Amino acid sequence: VQLQASGGGLVQAGGSLRLSCSPSDHTFASYGMGWFRQAPGKDREFLGRLDLSVGATALAESVKGRFAISRDSAKNTMYLQMNGLQPEDTAVYYCTAFSNRALYAAKKPNYWGQGTQVTVSS
Repeated sequence: VQLQASGGGLVQAGGSLRLSCSPSDHTFASYGMGWFRQAPGKDREFLGRLDLSVGATALAESVKGRFAISRDSAKNTMYLQMNGLQPEDTAVYYCTAFSNRALYAAKKPNYWGQGTQVTVSS
C-alpha cells in the first residue's frame, strides 16, 4: 500500500497549509497514522500521530498550538492543518502509518509516504 500525501507548496511566513494523506488501498487498515518532517541537513522529526481506534491525536511540543491532526473517516483521509508557518517549518513532510500499538507507542511507523515539500518564505 502507498500513503499518498498532498497539499504541500510554497507559502509566506504566517500563512497556513493543510496536508492530506490517504492510503492507495481503501481497505488498508492500521492502528494509527502520523506525520513526520525532515528539513535539509536535519534529522527526521516526529510531528504527531492519530490513534485510529479511538480517534485521539497527539502532537509534538514543537508544533503544539500551531498544528493540528484530524481525520475524515468517510474519506479514509488524515489531515495536518498547519497555521502560523515560519521559514523553519520548511521541510519535506511525510505521512506514515503504524501497524500496531507497539509501533505507535514507539513512534516508529512501518509505512511511509513519498513526502510532500512545504516551503515557507520569509
